[in-house]
Amino acid sequence: MSVLNFKHLRYFWMVAKTGSIARAAEQLHLTPQSISGQLSEFSETLGVALFSRSGRNLELTDTGRRILSYAEEIFTIGDELLDVLHDQKVKKTLLFRVGVSDSVSKLIAYRLIEPALKLDESVRLVCREGRMATLLADLAIHKLDMIIADRPMPVNLNVRGYNHLLGESGLTVFGTHNLMSELSGRFPEMLNNAPFLIPGEDVAIRQKLIQWFETNHLRPRIVGEFDDSALMKTFGQAGIGFFVAPTAIMNDISEQYKVAEIGRIDSVVEQLYAITTERQLTHPLVVAISKAARQDFFV
Repeated sequence: MSVLNFKHLRYFWMVAKTGSIARAAEQLHLTPQSISGQLSEFSETLGVALFSRSGRNLELTDTGRRILSYAEEIFTIGDELLDVLHDQKVKKTLLFRVGVSDSVSKLIAYRLIEPALKLDESVRLVCREGRMATLLADLAIHKLDMIIADRPMPVNLNVRGYNHLLGESGLTVFGTHNLMSELSGRFPEMLNNAPFLIPGEDVAIRQKLIQWFETNHLRPRIVGEFDDSALMKTFGQAGIGFFVAPTAIMNDISEQYKVAEIGRIDSVVEQLYAITTERQLTHPLVVAISKAARQDFFV
């Protein structure tokens, strides 16, 4: 079994940060030959290639990039430890790693996470956005403390995790004033043949929204679909089509994107979950998020 050599890891980290062996050698006050030899030994010990050559430059391999992410965290914590030892009055910074499913509104994610940043603890927030399967894989190996998602964790994945419902919200339809002036009739009949932007296939409310159209015998003209809700809102702000967003952030949407409320769809509900490895929440920042969501945000 290989034992991690932290001296070699620091040399690798410095080369990756500076982009060259020569610059790393200057920072570490060593010769380039010494750094090169130590890197080769580190690579052989791990049994993986860390860099590839691109002309005179060194480029990280995919494995090298993964190792770099761990090295960043290791040496950041090490530097923090030295600061604490140097000055006992320095408060420990709590690292809080949150994964946000790419189908979740950025405004929703911010509003949910915000209470955790207002506690007495000094917090260093790390946000990762991605698809649910990727985020769950990181949660399983404790690279994330929590995932915010618009659906529960799939039951067919072999990941130890628990769903905690944060709250739910109906939907509101938004559009520019110019688009509104082209409509006639009452809501929701006015949406017939109106240009509409819908969420992508990975967004939980997509099928519910389409079913709502069918139930109400509506045939809007679908002019775009988006996995990224912020991008969809930007197109909506430009007047390309109407779009939906959670009613819980209705005022934020109207103010930020300069659009107006067309009508509400209370029968289509978007749910937000915190997914953690804890059956009962004990992490102080996750508890703060869950409490604020239930008592303030989704009231």
